[in-house]
This record gives sequence, structure tokens and C-alpha cells, in this order.
Amino acid sequence: MSLKFEIQPVTNPTSEKERAAKLVDPGFGRVFTDHMAVVRYNETKGWHGARIEPRASFSLDPAAAVFHYAQEIFEGLKAYKRDDGGVNLFRPDANAERFRDSAERMAMPRFPEEVFIEAVEQLVRIDRAWMPGGEGSLYLRPFMIASEVFLGVKPSAEYIFAIIASPVGS
Repeated sequence: MSLKFEIQPVTNPTSEKERAAKLVDPGFGRVFTDHMAVVRYNETKGWHGARIEPRASFSLDPAAAVFHYAQEIFEGLKAYKRDDGGVNLFRPDANAERFRDSAERMAMPRFPEEVFIEAVEQLVRIDRAWMPGGEGSLYLRPFMIASEVFLGVKPSAEYIFAIIASPVGS
């Protein structure tokens, strides 16, 4: 399965000066990039609506399955800036495989490994300026949550896959 990602760049990106100030000491998980990857799922359409979009909050109903049945999975991986200006991702295929296996164990729909890797690559591409140099990295946090509104015993029929990114200092 392959999905084409629609790219929706943020209209008011973090300025170079403000980004540089944040990258001096980003800590871990306190600073976030301008964009996120989002793909939605429902039983009718399957995985659809793949986008890179401005990072924003999700609006979720208090009866969303994730809150009551803990149908949620996550992975974590890093992207490193090379001395030649390129980018290295450390084994995203292994992360995609673990993510797929976690979804199966949680009775959630399998997220296609090639779409997982494409989402990672697209997000790194658009937020590349957030990558610290030296020993720093861009920490990527792919996750999936059950978003269907219901209370009952059954797997959810609606899900959100997303990736957020956070620069990490050395």
C-alpha cells in the first residue's frame, strides 16, 4: 500500500533566530518542530488522508476509545545530521515492523510499513532545519490512537496515526 502525502506547510514558521535559540539547549521532549505527519483510518476508507501539516492539538471526544480502553501504541526513532549535510535515519524499517507488530497485538489495524517510513522521511524533510548538529538528533515519535467515540467491548473502527518531532541536544 502506498499513500501520497499532501504537504501543508505552516503559514507562520518559527523564525530562524527563534529556532536557533531553542536549539541551544532543547533538552528532551520540551521543544517541538513546526509540523507533524497525520494519517487517518476508518473501516470504510482504510488508511487515508496522509498529510504533513502544521503541528496542532487534536480535538477528541471524551468518549474516544483511547481514553477508556488504552488503545494506543507508539515508537521512537532518531534522525541525525551528517557532517556532509545529509541525514541518517537509524533503522526506520525496524521501527515500522515493531509498530506493525504492536498494532496486531492491540487489535488495531496494521499500519503499512512503507507508509510509516514515508511519513518519517517527509516529516524530516520539511522540518530538517530543526535538526541540531554535532551529537544532537531529531527525535521522532510515531503513535496511533483509537479515536472512535464509543463505550463497549470491541476494537475501535477509527484511528489516528501521527508523528511529532522534537530536537534533542547532545
